[in-house]
Amino acid sequence: MALGVMALIVVLSVMNGFDREIKGRLLQVLPHITVTRAEGYSPQQIDEFKQLLAPLDSEISGVMPLVQTFAMVGSDANQQGLMVQGIDPSWDIAMDPSNQLFGSHLLRLEAGEFGIVLGSQVARKLNVFIGDSLELILPRVSITPLGAFPRLKKMRVVGLFEVGAQVDASMAFIHQQDARMLLQLGDRFQGVQIQLRDAFIADSLIEQFSALSPEGAEWQSWTQVMGSLFQAMRMEKTVVGLLLSVIVGVAAFNIIASLVLMVSDKRKEIAVLRTLGASSSQIIQLFVVQGTAIGLFGIVLGALSGCLIAWFIGDIIALFEGLTGNYLFDPSIYMISALPSYIMPMDVALVVVAASLISFLATLHPAWRAGQVLPVEALRYDQ
Repeated sequence: MALGVMALIVVLSVMNGFDREIKGRLLQVLPHITVTRAEGYSPQQIDEFKQLLAPLDSEISGVMPLVQTFAMVGSDANQQGLMVQGIDPSWDIAMDPSNQLFGSHLLRLEAGEFGIVLGSQVARKLNVFIGDSLELILPRVSITPLGAFPRLKKMRVVGLFEVGAQVDASMAFIHQQDARMLLQLGDRFQGVQIQLRDAFIADSLIEQFSALSPEGAEWQSWTQVMGSLFQAMRMEKTVVGLLLSVIVGVAAFNIIASLVLMVSDKRKEIAVLRTLGASSSQIIQLFVVQGTAIGLFGIVLGALSGCLIAWFIGDIIALFEGLTGNYLFDPSIYMISALPSYIMPMDVALVVVAASLISFLATLHPAWRAGQVLPVEALRYDQ
């Protein structure tokens, strides 16, 4: 029981750590909330929108224009579809000192130069590096005397970014003025992007303010954009938790087996207690308490050791790597130098409660068997 509880807590904490790490990286790149509408927003309307959100200044770290489109980039025979987002080096997300994923690459974007900052996986697939040129193909058509052709633009790679997640293969950034020119938006933007100090309250803020926005505005949070990824991560955590709970189930069967043997071995003592006046329910309670106590001891031991290991798992792995010289996680591949771990009290409580319930249920049948022992039958052959 201790082993099962410990394994569950450690594995769930490590999965929580990876989940937190990936979300932290993604949220430095993705807009936390986007508000778009078909006719777009002028700079004056964006200022009015900022005033609408003024009561939430303590929750919002930045409100910026939004311009983005799906496009295809190509170099030689290699092509890749991605989301191209317009950004300005003077905007809050680019100037945020806590955002270390972009480095100084966004500062290299200049209006009219048609530079582009690519994700590392896109750059590897296209076999391009900083200073190389590529073609940007927009989902718009240019009408020429020779017919209709997709709109093409020669772009120069001015920087690369690496998050260590899905956006490395699906996102690129260009200067917002270049984006508006290519999309023929004039002086308007497609919408507004909102960066929050706590990105995990995005959905609650949408429910609160979506009714106050202009008619036709569409609100979307980062949880909706990356919903499939996070749903897959939640499903993976659930499946792994169920698989590891088999260890707890095996421990419960051990409790059943030990109590059954104890009932068989203590039939004489049970008969004596019944003869002295103990009722069947009291005998049942006796074995339930004994079996549950055994299970609870293992659960407490497993919970304490599991939390301790999960808290220091990064240091334990680092010590192992230092002693053996083998690295479990190559920073150049996984973009992490230590195994992440995050202990969620709710997970620990759920594991402890579930294991306690299983331990209690495991005692019921052997205890009931003990309560059915008849004194006459048990003492018939006793001499």
